[in-house]
Amino acid sequence: MSEPGTVTAQLEELARRGFGANLGVVGNTVQVLNGGKAFKAEELVIREYYRFEGVSDPGDMSIVYAIESRDGTRGVLVDAFGVYADPVIGAALRDVRILFSSARL
Repeated sequence: MSEPGTVTAQLEELARRGFGANLGVVGNTVQVLNGGKAFKAEELVIREYYRFEGVSDPGDMSIVYAIESRDGTRGVLVDAFGVYADPVIGAALRDVRILFSSARL
């Protein structure tokens, strides 16, 4: 299976596969934006992640996380990486387990 080449295409593909919630970080929790649910690191797993490197602009460097909670909530969280990475997001995800589905190995 070929992977989408842009952040937008990857987000659309993940949404098609059920990762439809938009996630953000508030304090030390990952929250569903416009949904109110908040999760601690131990309630989450990162199912997949994709890193995009900007060919001509380092500002285009991003990482897309496909995250699932214990209660079945599935969503995506987008961050920059490298010098542009958000340290708040990094701190919130530091203790989240990373698991890969067999389709992504």
